[in-house]
Amino acid sequence: MKITDLKTFVVGNPPPLAGGRYFIFVKLVTDNGIEGVGEVYNATFRPEVVVEMVKDVFERHVLGMDPFRIETLWRNVHGRGYSMRPDISLMGVLSGLEIALWDINGKALGKPVYELLGGQVHERLRSYTYIYPRPEDGGAYSNSPVYDDPDAAAARALDYLAMGFTALKFDPAGAYSTFDPRQPSLESIERSALFCKRLREAVGTKADLLFGTHGQFTTSGAIRLARAIAPYDPLWFEEPTPPEMPEEMAKVARQTTIPIATGERLTTKYEFKRVLELGAASILQMALGRVGGLLEAKKIAGMAETFYAQVAPHLYCGPVEGAANVHLSAAIPNFLILESIERWDGFHARILKTGIRWEDGYVIPPSGPGLGIELDEAVALAHPWKGGDLHLVPTYRPIDGYGRQ
Repeated sequence: MKITDLKTFVVGNPPPLAGGRYFIFVKLVTDNGIEGVGEVYNATFRPEVVVEMVKDVFERHVLGMDPFRIETLWRNVHGRGYSMRPDISLMGVLSGLEIALWDINGKALGKPVYELLGGQVHERLRSYTYIYPRPEDGGAYSNSPVYDDPDAAAARALDYLAMGFTALKFDPAGAYSTFDPRQPSLESIERSALFCKRLREAVGTKADLLFGTHGQFTTSGAIRLARAIAPYDPLWFEEPTPPEMPEEMAKVARQTTIPIATGERLTTKYEFKRVLELGAASILQMALGRVGGLLEAKKIAGMAETFYAQVAPHLYCGPVEGAANVHLSAAIPNFLILESIERWDGFHARILKTGIRWEDGYVIPPSGPGLGIELDEAVALAHPWKGGDLHLVPTYRPIDGYGRQ
């Protein structure tokens, strides 16, 4: 069995835009007709540029390969051009192609991917969602009050509890900037604490609170913010400082009782090794479409076991990366919780012929071969991306100590 063809899809995500502006899917085809789907998570270049990167890696390393030789492929792509270091864009490309290879291998053997990763450990996976606006209030990029008003967020949290969720994420601390890290303003600290207070009053002990930030604070600023929200016992304080200096994040971890979570902007085992050895975080949030693929994520999860650290895969893209997250989570003993885009309904369900099964706050791993999903190419082609923005767009101006640009 050899890989003979590549298809790529840049799919515009229609309103409410949950999971980002667009998704980059790849599909690999073998000489005996098996097809595997993967997803590239890349926010550093326009998606049409990423597609050309995918084609280049495919032509040099994947075309004609035996799809089971994933370790060899990983080493060759990681070292291409004599880079031999964590390259976030290159690893995103490799991740999408690698996920598609696992899908092919599972289909060839008639087994779910998690069975090839050591076998199923968890029969169901606890999941969480961001607190998004109600559909009538606008999409993920709207000016909905759930982002700024603690009482509106608390009211929306009750909706999610009624659906079955037992964990909710929110990030009220303010915008992130290319000039970060910075000190949080007093207003930002007060708003963050009030969000935690109102949400805890609303959900009680029925749901965990997941406090998200985007690495926008200095070490001292993150410690001040952690002190303000600690009385409400969040399950985690996410990416309190930027990702490039885990030494600084470790200082935050030592100054708070809140578990630190990080990893969505990290790639390869080498970057996660620094996090673990420094004690910078005890919850790892690798993004499967960026970290280097399923095998690399499995290796990182194994390292994390030796530090008693847990894994909560990150998701802010489409359902193919989401499906890969499901298979990794099902196969590791130190799984904590899975990020969901609400209940995997809406466009995330329409883009798949066979979707992700969500029941009462849990994702149920599929029993079918491969990833257990099928991309609906007709829907993908009917929603081409036509915008000019990157997947995520930070503020390109400094934000001062009063939270102003």
